[in-house]
Amino acid sequence: MYKITCTLCAIAFSFLALNAQQIDSKRIKNDVKYLASDKLQGRGTGSKGEAKAAAYIANEFKKLKLQPKGTSGYYQTFTFRKNTNPHDTSTTNIPERTGMNVMSFLDNGAATTVVIGAHYDHLGMGHDHNSMDANPEDKIHNGADDNASGTSGVLELARYFSSNNRKEAFNFLFICFSGEELGLIGSKKFCEKPTINLATVNYMINMDMIGRLNDSTKTLLVYGVGTSPTWVPLIDGLTTDFKIKKDSAGIGPSDQTSFYLKDIPVLHFFSGQHRDYHRPSDDIETLNYEGEKKILEYVIQVIEQTEPMPRLVFQKTKSSLSDTPKMKVTMGIMPDYAFEGKGVRVDGVTDGRPAAKAGVKAGDVIVLLGDVKITTMMDYMTALAKYKKGETVPLHVMRGQEEVKLTVTF
Repeated sequence: MYKITCTLCAIAFSFLALNAQQIDSKRIKNDVKYLASDKLQGRGTGSKGEAKAAAYIANEFKKLKLQPKGTSGYYQTFTFRKNTNPHDTSTTNIPERTGMNVMSFLDNGAATTVVIGAHYDHLGMGHDHNSMDANPEDKIHNGADDNASGTSGVLELARYFSSNNRKEAFNFLFICFSGEELGLIGSKKFCEKPTINLATVNYMINMDMIGRLNDSTKTLLVYGVGTSPTWVPLIDGLTTDFKIKKDSAGIGPSDQTSFYLKDIPVLHFFSGQHRDYHRPSDDIETLNYEGEKKILEYVIQVIEQTEPMPRLVFQKTKSSLSDTPKMKVTMGIMPDYAFEGKGVRVDGVTDGRPAAKAGVKAGDVIVLLGDVKITTMMDYMTALAKYKKGETVPLHVMRGQEEVKLTVTF
């Protein structure tokens, strides 16, 4: 009888294991395929395409029977004014625009909530001038990596945590933000008027551009590790195939910043910069869907490691942005933030900008700008702060094993 009982238990356990929700790269790809399709025309904030994306996200939440947690069903609508001229901060006579966050809640009866978020807006048809393309207007910027990848990650984690047959230690708020590309507007609006009590939030996980994991380097960037004393030992203790590159700052150019400024511990996951960033070429065929699957499995590991822990303690960090010198000029390059050698590696060059005119190529490593030797990103920022528009200075790059001497005019 004992053997029969054990056998039945083993069969039951195997059945549950086989039927437990797993991260599925095919579902991820299907989500991205819709969100980054031409018919959504780049999901510009307040556009018809963004509204279609919002409806898609809400419908997926509804399928999972997650509680609506917006101000109107799954939606939190907000208005704002944004000047598309980056040199003019005035909003006088600027028409009011509308954005829409999409959110759902998994109530596990827990004392605290984990927020899992990503932005789902992108650059639309290139009219908001954040594009890296030389002539961006009227070109669809599909934003497959930025940030259909993160949005698909939120949906997949919502499926995972709502469908597994176990009681989670936390409640979960799944939220997809609008208006990130225009200045973190959606996450700011949510934190100003939250639909849950922010005092109950344990921590926030943000995923922005997790679709381009490099299979050779396998580097995953994790920002915000200094926002709680828990994060570094937890991350260092995990066994993973990734090479983890950590950054302590709570403030950065994505939606985790809005939560950090409310004294909430945060982590931001990022698979790295690339030459398709903010260009029409950021399309579905460029993504590594198996790589994103691995990243989401890693995020699950991080979350599950915090389950037996007391509530995380928040700590302020030294902002990597607050120390950045004020730059008077720009080069028009996309730096490779995952590069760990000396200098600043160029991942992309914007047509018609000073770097392109000087002959800089993707893959070059900047080692000298003017009279400043470049070994770190901060050196590069310091050099740019020294020069004014119209000045011509030496520019040295390593191109493979060869040091190439150029000149750049700002």
